[in-house]
Amino acid sequence: MNPIRFDGRVAVITGAGGGLGRAHALLLAARGAAVVVNDLGGSVDGKGGGSGGDASAAERVAQEIVVSGGQAIANHDDIATPAGAQRLADAALAAFGRIDVLVNNAGILRDKTLAKMEPADFEAVVRVHLLGSAWCSRAVLPAMQQQQYGRIVMTTSAAGLYGNFGQSNYGAAKLGLVGLMHSLKLEASRHGILVNTVAPVALTRMTEGLPLAALMKDATPERVAAGVAFLASEQCHFSGVVLAAGAGYFSTVRIVEGPGVHAAADEVSPEFVAAHWDRIAATQGERAFESAVHALQGAFGPPQP
Repeated sequence: MNPIRFDGRVAVITGAGGGLGRAHALLLAARGAAVVVNDLGGSVDGKGGGSGGDASAAERVAQEIVVSGGQAIANHDDIATPAGAQRLADAALAAFGRIDVLVNNAGILRDKTLAKMEPADFEAVVRVHLLGSAWCSRAVLPAMQQQQYGRIVMTTSAAGLYGNFGQSNYGAAKLGLVGLMHSLKLEASRHGILVNTVAPVALTRMTEGLPLAALMKDATPERVAAGVAFLASEQCHFSGVVLAAGAGYFSTVRIVEGPGVHAAADEVSPEFVAAHWDRIAATQGERAFESAVHALQGAFGPPQP
């Protein structure tokens, strides 16, 4: 296989001042991409100083790239607002004239059980992860549509795919990104734009306090970046895939549906559901659907024998 390169391509990466975003930026730049390093410089909880915030983080990563012979600029726009996301896209176009890759990586954490969580903390996490990814995707789409090429990579999490105690806000936002991907892949495909999602496992400042952090010593951000680089490349020819990546492990994650049971019109009742639950919950023969239309076709297909 030919080496995966990004010569002549421009990549916009949010939350790229450290951790996963920095690893993505450095790898794509090393492979030839011009990179827009976006980072607001906030702390892990998004509240500013005192919890690890650093407004110069984006400049340092951009400088790393330039010193290594690459092209990069730093950007501090707040991607959680439509105006900030648009300024980010405008800055990329002003500096490099095109946008080929968007990696939606920026995020914050405000962990607490839902019963004890302040509404503002729930909304803030959803705003950065989910709305920020939507606004950035929306902002880069016109440029990608005009050039009939683009790669968008969302970032989900095991907390979104499977749930995690004390992370209802984060989990809701992260699974929402999978839904965003599935709809956007259908809207963007006719313009040569592919949309995929990475589910990373990496030891960063966002995960260093987790109970399993001690087991994650081999889960460096660089090992996730390899998967992201592939999803962002010309060699990627599919859309709507969730790629789990961490510590050298890669797999795909899919939402599937079992074969199910069809009830005759005069049989539909709560008792029918209870009586046939074993078959309703059966996983043998499960299917993945390409769209909601295909799922509905499966549900309204011929009755099962």
